[in-house]
Amino acid sequence: MLPDQEAFFNFAVMEKVAFIINPFSAKKNYQPFLNELKAKVNNPLYYVSESIPGTDEFIQSHFEEVDIFVAIGGDGTISTVAKNLINTEKILAIFPAGSGNGFSNETQFSKNLDELLEKIKIKNSRKIDTFTVNDRLSINVSGTGFDGKVVKEFEKTSRGFKNYIKVSLKTFFNYKPIKVKFFDEEYQQYNGRYLMMNIANTRQFGNNAYIAPKASKSDGLVDMVLVKKFPLTYSALFAFRMFTKRLKDDEYVTYLPVSEISFKVNTKNWHLDGEFNKIKSPVHVKVQPASLSILV
Repeated sequence: MLPDQEAFFNFAVMEKVAFIINPFSAKKNYQPFLNELKAKVNNPLYYVSESIPGTDEFIQSHFEEVDIFVAIGGDGTISTVAKNLINTEKILAIFPAGSGNGFSNETQFSKNLDELLEKIKIKNSRKIDTFTVNDRLSINVSGTGFDGKVVKEFEKTSRGFKNYIKVSLKTFFNYKPIKVKFFDEEYQQYNGRYLMMNIANTRQFGNNAYIAPKASKSDGLVDMVLVKKFPLTYSALFAFRMFTKRLKDDEYVTYLPVSEISFKVNTKNWHLDGEFNKIKSPVHVKVQPASLSILV
C-alpha cells in the first residue's frame, strides 16, 4: 500500500473515532501519546479534558458522528466517558494511563497504540454489565470503609503504586471498622462491623490486586465483598491471596453475588472506580446488565 493510500485508509477508518485524554493521568505526561497518535492517524479527533463537564460536553457535541470513544486515562476517566455511552450502541475503547488500570486490565487493553488502532479498524465489540451506587455509575470496583478512606488520602499524594501501599499501611493501623446494616431479611445475617465493603463488577482493583477473583462483568451480578478487620498475622496471607487470585470465603472474607441490594453504612466515604465520592445512606446498589459496549 502506498503511503498516501495508507493515510487515506487511516482517515477513512478513524473519522468516526474520538480520543479523550485526561491530562492529569500518567504523571501528567500525555504528550508522547498525543505525538504518536498524530504520527499514526491522519488528523485525529481528540480532546484534552479540562473537567468532567467538559468531557461530557465534548462527547455530546460529537455523539452523532462518532462510533468509538477512546478514553486515555485511569478507571475514573474511563467511567466518566462510559457514563455518556450507557445503553447506546456507541463503543468504549481504552488506552490505559492510570495508576492502577484495573478496568483496562480486565478488558484486555494495553499501552500499545498499534494494537489499539488495529482493534479500532476491526471494530468488534461486546456488551458488558455496569452498576450504580445511588444512581452513580461504576464499571469496575467501588467500595467503602478502609479502601474509601485510602482513596481519599491517596488523592492527596502524587499517586503511583508505592504511594498507594504507603497510604494503605498507614490507614490500616488507625482505621475503625464500619457498621453495615442490610434491609433485606435474606442478608441481615451479615449485619456487622467490617474493615471494608467492596462491590466488584470485575475481578481487580488494579495493579493485579484481585479482590473478587470469581467476578464476571457479563453475568448480571456484582460480587459484594465483606472484609472483617483482621489481625496483623493474617495480613500477609490476605495480600498473597489477593495478588494470586486466591481470595475466598473464610472467617474474615465473605462474598455475596447480588443483582440488587440496599443497606445502611455509618460512613459517607466511598470510592467509585478509584475516585473519591461522598455517598449518604441508605445505599442502593443495582446492576445494569449488558449496558455498555466495549471494543474487543
